[in-house]
Amino acid sequence: MTLDLQPGQKLARGVARHLTAHGFVSVEEFVPTRGLRVDVMGLGPKGELWVIECKSSRADYQSDSKWQGYLEWCDRFFWAVDTEFPTDLLPQETGLIIADAYDAEIIRMAPEDKLPPARRKKMIQKFATDAARRLQALRDPRL
Repeated sequence: MTLDLQPGQKLARGVARHLTAHGFVSVEEFVPTRGLRVDVMGLGPKGELWVIECKSSRADYQSDSKWQGYLEWCDRFFWAVDTEFPTDLLPQETGLIIADAYDAEIIRMAPEDKLPPARRKKMIQKFATDAARRLQALRDPRL
């Protein structure tokens, strides 16, 4: 099966592959709360939660007015862009990942701001539920 992926989806795939190499699992287009949808939510081996926003162009980045709302739903926040993206646009206090459709590399580690335990528990449960529902839908599209 060949997928016709959009540029941001290609970045997300490369990011997900890179996260897997570090023991993370991920869900794309994850909704932490009503009104927000992150491109990639990564769940690490120690329960850490990372949000990665994939930006395929300057216009894509400049039209994103919700990204600061994502900070309260993760331990670390990253931008994922390709090698042609003007990275000087991105805030220095955020993480930076350079990606393509096949892999990625963390260029700048995002600062850690740990979630409160109750929110972490809620997010991990939501992550698991969303992932399980997606798998179930693949097995039985009538659900």
